[in-house]
Amino acid sequence: MTASQTESVQASNPAGVVLSDLAAQKVKALIEQEGRDDLRLRVAVQPGGCSGLRYQLFFDERSLDGDAVSEYDGFAVVVDRMSVPYLSGATIDFADRIDAQGFTIDNPNAQGSCACGDSFH
Repeated sequence: MTASQTESVQASNPAGVVLSDLAAQKVKALIEQEGRDDLRLRVAVQPGGCSGLRYQLFFDERSLDGDAVSEYDGFAVVVDRMSVPYLSGATIDFADRIDAQGFTIDNPNAQGSCACGDSFH
């Protein structure tokens, strides 16, 4: 990806995180199940796990100073300013198979991860 392509992606997707169509459908369905229209998907990186950093995905109604927000069809994805550099270019997918269930994150910024796949460095 060239520098201008990267800048274009960041301009259209300030949170830097891309949701697959399946993940976006699942997030929208989960928000609808909650019956609230003020919830957004917050994606964050926190210290912890066996590799040093771990992902957090949760619904949040708060707005924090410096949040990067990307709009999807019917909901928003929010990343706090400290997590943006770690998550820029990451893709979130949803798996519903016998060998894997739940949200998965493919992060080009991760240099390595633990065997459980829950943390990275």
